[in-house]
Amino acid sequence: MQIYFASDHGGFELKNILVGYVRSLGFAVEDCGAKSFDSNDDYPSIIAGAARKLSADALAGRDSRAIVIGASGQGEAIIANRFKGVRCATYYGSAGEQKDMSGKTLDMISSVREHNNANAISLGARFLTVDEAKKAVERWLKTDFSGEERHARRIAQIDEIKS
Repeated sequence: MQIYFASDHGGFELKNILVGYVRSLGFAVEDCGAKSFDSNDDYPSIIAGAARKLSADALAGRDSRAIVIGASGQGEAIIANRFKGVRCATYYGSAGEQKDMSGKTLDMISSVREHNNANAISLGARFLTVDEAKKAVERWLKTDFSGEERHARRIAQIDEIKS
């Protein structure tokens, strides 16, 4: 599976660590930028580079994902979600556990994969330690979409919405 990475200055250091980590897990990785640290860079165009590639893959039926990183991760998720076929969730730490309708216990990372089939994750670098980010990314990459009809139906409805 192809994994696209992108970050601005706020997530640059964490991105560089996670790129190597995700490669060590056996995934193909493409670093879409930023390629060098610039404290004055702007995240929209950088994140759009990864989101555009993920969108093209999603629309072509190719299995890939994107990991985008910023200080809070919020703006990065907003940008990523502007691209058709991209479902980006923001993660900046554990929000505890929840139970789904079947009673299964899920954490936020598992939930966004199993229920929402999130193919992108936006990490808030200022809220996560490197170890927390690694654990979250690994869990997110290894968690499959449940494929349950109700979740698939809702994702199809999202894809049909026009602005």
